[in-house]
Amino acid sequence: MKYTQLGRTGLKVSRLVLGTMNFGPQTNESDSHALMDAALDAGVNFFDTANVYGWGENKGRTEEILGTWFAQGGDRRDKVVLATKVYGNMGADGEAWPNHDKLSALNIRRAVDASLRRLQTDHIDLYQFHHVDRDTPIDEIWQAIDVLVQQGKILYAGSSNFSGYKIAQANERAARRGSYGLVSEQCIYNLMERGAEMEVIPAAQEYGLGVIPWSPLHGGLLGGAIRKERDGGGARSTSGRSGESLADPKVRAQIQAYEDLLEKHGLEPGEAGLAWLLTRPGVTGPISGPRTREQLDSAVRAVELELSDEVLSALDEIFPGPGPSPENFAW
Repeated sequence: MKYTQLGRTGLKVSRLVLGTMNFGPQTNESDSHALMDAALDAGVNFFDTANVYGWGENKGRTEEILGTWFAQGGDRRDKVVLATKVYGNMGADGEAWPNHDKLSALNIRRAVDASLRRLQTDHIDLYQFHHVDRDTPIDEIWQAIDVLVQQGKILYAGSSNFSGYKIAQANERAARRGSYGLVSEQCIYNLMERGAEMEVIPAAQEYGLGVIPWSPLHGGLLGGAIRKERDGGGARSTSGRSGESLADPKVRAQIQAYEDLLEKHGLEPGEAGLAWLLTRPGVTGPISGPRTREQLDSAVRAVELELSDEVLSALDEIFPGPGPSPENFAW
């Protein structure tokens, strides 16, 4: 496993992040524990979750699964850089009681204590804002975070799904307060979705945030979707967000060209998609959310995969990036 600093911090994290969103809804507790053991054995020390994972009536279930794993001991908690998130409505019926969601100081205090109980730990290493809160003043948010840092309940704060200007705004306000500010941004970023390159990633680099891409294979489309479809195993690979994408002739042509290129070079699509992200400026490591040991092993192999200049150039031709701003807006 390879490691890097998380943004401008002194924190060393693996270049692959273990995403846990499937733990509970897709992967049962014992299998989830086995995957976490295997990830730790492979050197993956960066685990990402959120208070809402588990979904529906089971919100919080994923954090509970991590908690029972930590409770087994064996230095599990000491070896893991633990990241979770706050913002979402934790009401099982979809209706939150007032102040039970978003980023008010009250909800942040309430949510962090609930996460700590579920995770069976005394601190969270990276506490992330799952979404922009347009109603709560940034100074209030930083006041709440500063208190949690002083209490030792969290060490660092990060953002998720923030725009470039929101990253700048949040860290400028933090600097005025003498607060440390955001140290990471978790955003959607992959070969098919490169919009983050315009402003989000440049802002993250300017302010010293590590970029943690989620959906690195775009809902399975970059994991060999057409090949799996042909072989009769494509139902899962094209579900969710990208379920109907292959019906678009342009998208299908891109994915076919992608798979043909990688087949020519003897590369696995899923591994190549992750390896490409590891070549991108500002990227700390992509989030891989395995449901099986095979998927985890494939993601770990991607960290060691070196893509040739020929392959990288061909990937840019298939999936051209947006180019920098403001040029992309102006000419």
